[in-house]
Amino acid sequence: MTSVLAVYDALVAAGELKADLEQRTAAARLSQLQEVLEAAPPRGSLLWRIAGRKPASPRGVYLWGAVGRGKSMLMDLFYDRLHIQRKRRVHFHAFMLDVHARMREVRKAEAGDPIPIVAEALTRDVRCLAFDEMVVNNSADAMILSRLFTALIERGVTVVATSNRPPQDLYKDGLNREHFLPFIALIEARLDVMGLNGPTDYRRHRLGDGKRWFVPADAAATEALSAAFFRLTDYPPEDRAHVPSLDLDVGGGRTLHVPKALKGVAVFSFKRLCGEARGAPDYLAVARHFHSVIIVGIPRMGPENRNEAARFVTLIDALYEYKVKLLASAAAEPDSLYVAGDGAFEFERTASRLAEMQSGDYLALGHGQDDAADDPAPA
Repeated sequence: MTSVLAVYDALVAAGELKADLEQRTAAARLSQLQEVLEAAPPRGSLLWRIAGRKPASPRGVYLWGAVGRGKSMLMDLFYDRLHIQRKRRVHFHAFMLDVHARMREVRKAEAGDPIPIVAEALTRDVRCLAFDEMVVNNSADAMILSRLFTALIERGVTVVATSNRPPQDLYKDGLNREHFLPFIALIEARLDVMGLNGPTDYRRHRLGDGKRWFVPADAAATEALSAAFFRLTDYPPEDRAHVPSLDLDVGGGRTLHVPKALKGVAVFSFKRLCGEARGAPDYLAVARHFHSVIIVGIPRMGPENRNEAARFVTLIDALYEYKVKLLASAAAEPDSLYVAGDGAFEFERTASRLAEMQSGDYLALGHGQDDAADDPAPA
């Protein structure tokens, strides 16, 4: 077994990471959790039967800190080296969408509280749940999280999570927040809360200080964006033929194909995103799921493609709302993309947002809405 700490120390020694005491402390804690989880008796084993019940869940870990401070990197090290079969890693928003869908199905079949039934189903084959980017944006999630996670932990699940916010700032100023406070208490009681706020912003470093908006949308721009994708994801360029794709659930039984999707970074063509009949729910799903989006081939727009322009405006609004980092190749600079025809005046706000999204202040923001923003509850 190679521990999380051993791999972390090797990365620092090789110069791939800068020495960071908070990161190393978190790596040591994750190594300890890795050892405990791997030492637990398998389900159905003699030791399990002697105990007469599921072993108690080991104490989990909650890593929080500003964007780019290594939370996802440490999660990668932990999850990849955790040698147990019953583990699951999932983006927190996708997990909650799944929970609400399961609850709807349970309510159709029987009366009563659906949470214990859903929790039992979720934990049937899971001992460790790893969540990326825990953020709470709507009251529907806030109202059930304490009871849901209490049920998960009582059933032997260990939770490991990353977030841009300390627990006490989750769902800050949200609607009926008093019902959410038991969830904060649960995190602080059952997970070790560890801050990562060191001096090195790795994501910002990987974005680079150079251009992120490339004009024109030619082969050189495509190559620059490709290099940015491999830099942001740590994926070896020589394996470019095997970059994973994704069919993103956008609600209503529909999906959006993402031709390249890895570690929170997505690549789309403008035609894929805005040339098809798409709307705000699709673009919000993209914004929630990915912290960085690369768009290739944005054209100049006018009256002849006003529908594509309107979709592009909606897309940028969603990306901006969720503080998504945008890299793109385009036929023109933002303020010259749509200069005449219906909607040109409204497009000025989009051009202004596109310019702001290239600024240092915007790039320093964490991914996700402010927790005070209360999204519509899942249907």
